[in-house]
Amino acid sequence: MHLRAVRRWLVIVAALIAAMVLVGGATRLTESGLSIVEWKPVTGSLPPLSETAWTDAFEAYKTIPQYREINRGMSLDEFKTIFWWEWSHRLLGRVIGAVYLLPFLWFLWRGSLPQGVRRRLWVIFGLGTLQGAVGWWMVASGLTHRVEVSQYRLAVHLMLALVIFAAIVWTLFDLSGRSREQGEPRLKIQTHVFLAVLFVQLYFGALVAGLRAGRSFNTWPLIDGALIPDASRLFFEQPWWRNFFDNVLTVQFTHRMLAYTLFALAIAHAVDAMRARAGGIANGAVWIVGAVMVQAALGILTLLHLVPISLALAHQGVAIVLLTLALHQAHRFSARSAVIAPVVANVLGRRA
Repeated sequence: MHLRAVRRWLVIVAALIAAMVLVGGATRLTESGLSIVEWKPVTGSLPPLSETAWTDAFEAYKTIPQYREINRGMSLDEFKTIFWWEWSHRLLGRVIGAVYLLPFLWFLWRGSLPQGVRRRLWVIFGLGTLQGAVGWWMVASGLTHRVEVSQYRLAVHLMLALVIFAAIVWTLFDLSGRSREQGEPRLKIQTHVFLAVLFVQLYFGALVAGLRAGRSFNTWPLIDGALIPDASRLFFEQPWWRNFFDNVLTVQFTHRMLAYTLFALAIAHAVDAMRARAGGIANGAVWIVGAVMVQAALGILTLLHLVPISLALAHQGVAIVLLTLALHQAHRFSARSAVIAPVVANVLGRRA
C-alpha cells in the first residue's frame, strides 16, 4: 500500500516538473523571464498586492537593459502580462518543492521507502534545491549587460530540470514491479545510444531557444539556401567550437542534423526489435518512432510559422513524452537495484 502511494506521489511530481518546463518555455517565448529583477525565495511567493507595489516592480524592471533597449515605453498593463508569466514560473517551482519535500518527509517517517530509493530521492531533492539557484543565476545574466539571459545558462537550467525529471521517472519504473526483459545485446546498446543523443538534442533545443534561432532560417528542408550550409558560414567564429554555442546558423543546423540522427536511430532500433520478435521491446520501439515523427513534424511547423507559442510549446511537450518513452525503453534492459527489487517483489507477492 505504501509503495503505491509513493508511486502516485512521484507521478504527481513528474507531472509538475513537465508543466514547469512548459511554463518556462512560455516564459522564454513571451520574453517574460527578466520581468522580476530580484530573487526572494520566501517573500517573492506573493505578487504585488497594491498599485504602489506594482509601480515599484515596474520601476525596478525599467533599470535593466531589456526595458531600455527593447521595451521602452511599455505600459504598466503590458508589464503585468510578462510579470505574471515569470511569477507563475517561480511559484510553480515553489509548489514543486513543497509537493516533493513534505510527502518525502512523511514517507521517511513512516519507513515506506527502501534504502536505495531513499538515497536517490535525497539526491533528487538536492538537485531540485540547486535548480532554484541555477534559475536565478540564469536570470542574473540578463540584468546588467544583456537584453536576454545567457543561452549557456538557459541550457543548463533546462537540462537540470530534465535530469531531475528523468531521475524521478526512472525511480517510478524501478518501483513498477515489471521484470527485466530479455533482448539481443545490440538492442540494449541502441536504446542507450538513442537516449544519449536525445539528451544532446534537448541541450541544443535549449540553445535554439536561448538564441531565438528558430526565428532565423525559416525554410525546410533547405537552410540558408542549401541542405548543408557553406562551411564559412558555419564556422566563422574563433575558436571553431564556439560556433556550436554562439552561431545561430550552426546551432540550428546541428539541431536539425541531430533530429535526422534520432529518426534514423529510432527506425533502426524498431526494425531490429521487430526482426528479433522482442515483444514489449518492439512495441516500445514503435512508440518511439511515432513520437519522433510527431516531434519532427512539430519542429518543422514551428520553424515555418516563425515560432508561434502554441506550436513551440507542443514541440516542447512532445519532447518530454519522447524522453519518457526513451527512458522506459532503456529501463526494460536494466537490472533493478538489489535493494529495491526484494521490496517490490515482496509487495507484489502480498498483493497476489
